[in-house]
Amino acid sequence: MKPCHLIALLLLTLTACSVKRTIVDMPIVFDEQRKELTLAYLKERYGLQQREPLIDPKMIVLHWTVIPTLERSFAAFREPTLPNWRPDIKGVSGLNVSSQFLVDRDGTIYRLMPETTMARHVIGLNHTAIGVENVGGGDELPLTKAQLKSNIWLVRHLKKKYNIEYVIGHHEYTLFEDHPLWLEVDDGYRTVKSDPGDEFMAKVRRAVADLNFKPLPK
Repeated sequence: MKPCHLIALLLLTLTACSVKRTIVDMPIVFDEQRKELTLAYLKERYGLQQREPLIDPKMIVLHWTVIPTLERSFAAFREPTLPNWRPDIKGVSGLNVSSQFLVDRDGTIYRLMPETTMARHVIGLNHTAIGVENVGGGDELPLTKAQLKSNIWLVRHLKKKYNIEYVIGHHEYTLFEDHPLWLEVDDGYRTVKSDPGDEFMAKVRRAVADLNFKPLPK
């Protein structure tokens, strides 16, 4: 790494750690229907029979929404069921996608649901992963420096609270297919993801290198 890049990264890390941040609660709908769908997801996709939809966080997964505004991103996660879900189709979960956190483009961090309640945001790993969605993303609306700083801060915050072992990008989730944490029962259930990208993840990982997260599986 060039010295100028190292200095810039150090300044970014110090800024992310030193700026006082708060988490704003903005809950999605988590009613009895969503609870039952979450419990069914845990049972049918992971073989986990639970009375409450709780997780033991070992991983943080960073995402982007590719939706340009906070309001529209929140609306995508708010309701308990997927849009146009047909409950008569066997084997398809109607549980809507969501995440525990949503980071706006100005860096504001919103908590959508309790950190230890399961959200549907990553195949095979929802039972152990805290999801962090970022508003925007992609070539047309790259994630902002403010979002990067907030992601770094949030990773550090969550590491203090839980025994987090991995920080990954959504695009890296299939690397865990043969890992003990992987529980998806359907070998054909996979999607190709690009978020939040190698560059964003490299910046986050360099900024939290002192936390000694485990490396990605080979």
